[in-house]
Amino acid sequence: MPLDPQFRSVIDQATAAGALPLVQATAQETRSHYRSLAVSRRGADFVPEPVAKVVDDAVDGPAGPVPVRVYTPTGDRGRVITYLHGGGWVVGDLDTHDPVCRRVANAVGATVVAVDYRLAPEHPYPAPLDDAMAALAWTADRYPGLPHVVAGDSAGASLAAGAALRARDGNGPALAAQLLVYPATDPSMSTPSMRDNGEGYFLTRADMAWFYDQYLPDRARRGEPHVDLLHAPDLAGLPPAVVATAEFDPLRDEGDAYAQRLRAAGVAVRHVPGPGLIHGYFAFLGVVAEADARSREVLAALDDLLP
Repeated sequence: MPLDPQFRSVIDQATAAGALPLVQATAQETRSHYRSLAVSRRGADFVPEPVAKVVDDAVDGPAGPVPVRVYTPTGDRGRVITYLHGGGWVVGDLDTHDPVCRRVANAVGATVVAVDYRLAPEHPYPAPLDDAMAALAWTADRYPGLPHVVAGDSAGASLAAGAALRARDGNGPALAAQLLVYPATDPSMSTPSMRDNGEGYFLTRADMAWFYDQYLPDRARRGEPHVDLLHAPDLAGLPPAVVATAEFDPLRDEGDAYAQRLRAAGVAVRHVPGPGLIHGYFAFLGVVAEADARSREVLAALDDLLP
């Protein structure tokens, strides 16, 4: 399919306004820029999707308190999700992903625990993953007996996949499923889509290279299975997965390939491609019609996996 015309307009407007590239001179400037983009894309008439309750709390993390935000859905069906936001392990927070967490909570009928994990470069790998594991344990303790999903988008999906591996190996709670929305799984950045979609579609190859340099300055660690997920030696026994990808995303092929590797390892997988869509489309809920529709399809696939 061609690029969705609404996304074509979004990219053209952002380019004309000087809002791209995503990465600015420093991590702090990039964070500020990303927050501005997150707010501006919601539009002047934006109204948050209603949920039953939102409460800020904190998890006892390995290096101190980790802020979390707990969303109670309007129709609770007895599930819980630990959600890890995207942003290249460098940017993003509870506010940038607030609309996404509201949609996830209501669509799946699940309490969502959104995690404000530590960010690189101040806190490189494995600090964000360690915080994610602390949040998983906290969620499991707070909501015992409920089907528990680890979820995330982009870098957050990479953390979710890494957390699922750790949990499987006895270092975390039992998980009912994993939701991986356009995950980063290949630090080598060597797939065809990284080349073909590496310019002109919001997230660029240069952005990803910079993000990896912040998160994994020690290049020797880029081959560890919780990072180089696409080449992790053993994926058997992982929880069922929903993997969503986008056609014009540099990360498309590594997400597709990870879904295939999970399936080959005997993991139940629902793979939801995104024809005509770009990386980050979950952030355009209520703004781009096809992003809104595909997000509901992705969350319906997760709903189907859960009791």
